[in-house]
Amino acid sequence: MNLTGKAARLRELHRGEGLLVLPNAWDAASARVLAGSGFPALATASYAVSAVLGHEDGEGAPAEEMFAAAARIARSVEVPVSVDAESGYGLAPAELAECLREAGAAGCNLEDTVHGGAAGGGDTLADAPAQAERVGALRDADPHLVINARTDVFEEDALPGASAEEILDEAVNRARAYLEAGADCVFPIMVVDEATIGALVRRIPGPVSVLYRPGMPSLTRLAELGVARVTFGPGLHRATLALLGDLATKIRSGAAPY
Repeated sequence: MNLTGKAARLRELHRGEGLLVLPNAWDAASARVLAGSGFPALATASYAVSAVLGHEDGEGAPAEEMFAAAARIARSVEVPVSVDAESGYGLAPAELAECLREAGAAGCNLEDTVHGGAAGGGDTLADAPAQAERVGALRDADPHLVINARTDVFEEDALPGASAEEILDEAVNRARAYLEAGADCVFPIMVVDEATIGALVRRIPGPVSVLYRPGMPSLTRLAELGVARVTFGPGLHRATLALLGDLATKIRSGAAPY
C-alpha cells in the first residue's frame, strides 16, 4: 500500500462504527510488536520518542531527529502510522507537510500549544483563529494527510481562572473551528471524566480522539460514548521502562531476570 492508500485507510478507520485504538510506538522494534499484534494502524508519541532520543518533550528534540525517528517507525511496518508532530516545530505548513510525507506519515497530530523554545519562554495556548488557519494551510498543503487537531485547553493552567464550563465551551469552539478548517479528527487532550467526554462527543460535529489515562472509562465505555479514537501517549513506553526497572532490580540482586 502506498502512502496515499495508507492515509485513505487511516481516514476510513476514523469513520468506522467501532473505536479506533491506536497504540503508540517509540521506535521500529516497538512498532513491529504492536503491528504484529493485529492493530490496523499505529501512532507515535512525542514524549516517548523524545525520551528515546535523549531529549525533553515539548519540542525539546531537534525536528530532524524526530522526523528521522518517525521515518524509521513508518517504514518498519505495513500499517498506516500517525505521527505526533507536536506544534509543528516552527515549520511553515507546507514544509511540515513535506517533512511528514518524507517520513511516510499517513497522519499527524498538531497541537495548539505554542512552545517557548530556545528563548526560554513558557508554553502558551495558540490563538484559536490563527491555529485554525494553520490547520487549513496544512490541509491545503496535503489533501491526503489525516490531521488530528489537538486542543490543549484542558491542560493545567491553559486557561487561568476559567470555570469547567468555560473550558468545555472553549474546547468545543476550537474543535469546531479546526474541523471547519480541514481537520479529520479533534483531540481534546487530558480529559478524564465520563461526563465531559460525553459532552464533547455530543457537541463536536466530527470524530473525537482522547488520550487514555488512569481513571478514565474503559475502552468499551469510550466506544459506547461515541469516541472515535483513543491513543495512549507515553503510557506504553513508561510501562515498558517500569518492567525494565524490575528486571534490572532482579539482576542486581543476583536473581534470574526471566
